[in-house]
Amino acid sequence: MPRVITGRFRGTVLFAPEGDKTRPTTDKVKEALFSIIQNDVPGSEFLDLFAGSGQIGIEAVSRGAERATLVDKGGDPARIISRNLEKIRMKDSPEIRFIKAGFTQALEKLGSSGEKFDIIFMDPPYKMVPEAVLAAGEIISRLGMLKDGGMLIVEHASDNPPAQSVAELKSVRSCSYGTTVITFFKNCSEER
Repeated sequence: MPRVITGRFRGTVLFAPEGDKTRPTTDKVKEALFSIIQNDVPGSEFLDLFAGSGQIGIEAVSRGAERATLVDKGGDPARIISRNLEKIRMKDSPEIRFIKAGFTQALEKLGSSGEKFDIIFMDPPYKMVPEAVLAAGEIISRLGMLKDGGMLIVEHASDNPPAQSVAELKSVRSCSYGTTVITFFKNCSEER
């Protein structure tokens, strides 16, 4: 069962979908991720695509993110996210919202309404990482969804990485934790 590592919800054990259709981020990888981005999280707008249990977005808010948007297409993850938001008493809070939709549909809707994020995290099923990152990167770039200095972070398997550059996004760092890798993308148009 995933748990909130630190911050105001520290130690809360969260519900996770049963079975092998959803693969929650391990505490080890989550702790490493938040250690890397710890200075970027406070006050940030955080988007968690393929949210699963919602644990990454919940951890971000626990650590001071201004708001987290959780996206998953529904079914079991939607029920689990709802239970976890109830557990931390944030079900109707403006700090965390849940959008029940596919990731491309959610990105198009959010981007078309002018929303921008400091951190976009995505943890798609490992087998669909290259295609999912390509689709997300195109929408994020086209609709200008990353704030200045913002980043797209992708969790993936070491044997199925995303492309090194997608639309205006370029890979700037990868960190390996066993067979799991976290790759960071930044907007390369900011370098011009």
